[in-house]
Amino acid sequence: MTTSNLQDMTVAELAHALKSKQVSAVEVATRFLAQTGGNPHNAFLDIDSEVTLAQAQASDARLAAGTGGLLEGVPVAHKDVFVTRDFVTTAGSKILTGYRSPFDATLVQKLGASAQGGAGMVTLGKLNCDEFAMGSANENSAFGKVTNPWDIARVPGGSSGGSAAAVAARLTPAATGTDTGGSIRQPASFCGITGIKPTYGRASRYGMIAYASSLDQGGPMARTAQDCALLLSAMCGPDIDRDSTSLDVPAEDFTASLNNSLEGLRIGVPKEFFGDGLAADVRAAVDGALREYEKLGAKLVPISLPRTELSIPVYYIIAPAEASSNLSRFDGVKFGHRAKDYTDLVDMYKKTRAEGFGNEVKRRIMTGAYVLSHGYYDAYYLQAQKIRRMIADDFQNAFQQCDVIAGPVAPSVAWKFGDNANDPVADYLADIFTLPASLAGLPAMSVPAGFGTGDMQNLGTGIGKPLPVGLQLIGNYFQEARLLNAAHRLQQATDFHLRKPEGI
Repeated sequence: MTTSNLQDMTVAELAHALKSKQVSAVEVATRFLAQTGGNPHNAFLDIDSEVTLAQAQASDARLAAGTGGLLEGVPVAHKDVFVTRDFVTTAGSKILTGYRSPFDATLVQKLGASAQGGAGMVTLGKLNCDEFAMGSANENSAFGKVTNPWDIARVPGGSSGGSAAAVAARLTPAATGTDTGGSIRQPASFCGITGIKPTYGRASRYGMIAYASSLDQGGPMARTAQDCALLLSAMCGPDIDRDSTSLDVPAEDFTASLNNSLEGLRIGVPKEFFGDGLAADVRAAVDGALREYEKLGAKLVPISLPRTELSIPVYYIIAPAEASSNLSRFDGVKFGHRAKDYTDLVDMYKKTRAEGFGNEVKRRIMTGAYVLSHGYYDAYYLQAQKIRRMIADDFQNAFQQCDVIAGPVAPSVAWKFGDNANDPVADYLADIFTLPASLAGLPAMSVPAGFGTGDMQNLGTGIGKPLPVGLQLIGNYFQEARLLNAAHRLQQATDFHLRKPEGI
């Protein structure tokens, strides 16, 4: 084993190499730290090589003693909405510039030092994201946009764009992300990697800076379904003493069923996901993946999710409403940015928040405050909650006909920076296929399914850079293992997850 190809190894391969002592954790960490030099794609917001190498040395000691965790010594990087003691946490916002948490988020702890009961992974740093996870393109970070490794003129997706870009560019073998309305799945699709959002409440939200509390869910992002299964196995488990939204459901080994047969698996194909708004290159890739499933023994079943279009207005009422409440704590009093010049307490609040929050965050706070205000609560927020229940019921009706639902993650491949600069609603519309599962709290994932070009005039001519397309798989509650197995079997039959951007 040499260090020359470490960055191309999967999480599973690195874990095996470390446990068999073919390579040391310090060697692995050193190689990935070298990859992050110059911060390609602006993916990282905080790197501390001393902390990372100290963690790697501790992993080597445990590996030598035979006491290492499931993923001992394997590097990981965390989206900057998970608080960490050893790295700065900003949530991509000026209002938290320089903030250092006194504790680690539960998800960070579960993946971290095995001496504290974690999986033993080594933290490479914190990853860039849309401010407070609000965005679909990673253009809203206060610390600069993240670029897509497949085409630096294009967005990596959001809000977990830093996580997706870092994995795609081989800066880290794995990363954490959060998914409120598709923020794991959409960037995974745009960057050609695998990502899964588990059932709401299955992975603890403790220490995850909240955007919309009834929607936010952490999950893993990596190159393969097998890697995501390993990470998710470590992440999940009850945390009811610290997280009121945590479910009292025991942890599960999601790798145990990865090679199960797909013979007879019923895959629901919702007609609402394949309308006129779906780009031809995306549809071609998704159709190709569905044909592969038929070859593997699965059966395609036409289904309907009739309230799909309503998911956009419902989400953009509920999420901003919760955000306006959650972000009220950022006032310059106890932590984070505080305005320098103010006349009284109220003036300090106003100036601090005006200086600290970006335009998209302000837009959503104002929207949320409006829909919760007297006279509008019943007309907007209450009605949105009723339709949310109906959207969840649509899924339950569909799951009487199928085992898994499949379709596109997004209507198009990654768009160019600035394309939607003057129309924020265009970004919102790009979430139409991911929002329904989030509103229902269902597990869902993105799997590499092929490539498009985003160039409709030259479709099929080979002109234009290849741009990844993700297949979305949605399961019923607590069916993460079924989703991961379906994704794994597709990856055994295709090589889309093995391809990497030019020059990487």
